[in-house]
Amino acid sequence: MFSKDFLRTKYETLNKLKLAIIAYTDGSSLGNPGPGGYGTILLETEKKVKKEFSQGYRLTTNNRMELMAVIVALEKLKKPNTEITIYTDSKYVCDAVDKKWVFGWEKKGFKGKKNEDLWRKFLIQYRKQKVSFQWVKGHAGNEFNERADQIAVAAANSDNHLIDEGFENSKDETELF
Repeated sequence: MFSKDFLRTKYETLNKLKLAIIAYTDGSSLGNPGPGGYGTILLETEKKVKKEFSQGYRLTTNNRMELMAVIVALEKLKKPNTEITIYTDSKYVCDAVDKKWVFGWEKKGFKGKKNEDLWRKFLIQYRKQKVSFQWVKGHAGNEFNERADQIAVAAANSDNHLIDEGFENSKDETELF
């Protein structure tokens, strides 16, 4: 039989070895729709590693970029079942997951919902990891949220835009304007 002190020490040691991954994500759209970009910051707390990712798109929406930033954070994780806390100022993303709306949308085949392509990509990545969301107020002085915003805006303003095919191909071909 192990003593309580032995078990406590082993538990504390295992907790110290557990890597904590934190992501800060933000999306930007210069017009809605308009040129846009996402910014993703990944922090690994034990080794104090920080990585930044961003990309601009020629025509997209803010909600798409908010969601894309989260998808990129999850796609960058190398191991399944990694615990990650995602800080976002997007109520759209946070509420869709925390209030389980996205799972209902999925059951109904995303009928009538925007951004189906990205929500499907999100769910694939989400199910591979242990994800929790934390909403943060945007533009309120949070260092990493502010930085995610800066790199998202810079990506939206860059000359290196990709085509957001999910958005541009979803437009109704019969629309004249």
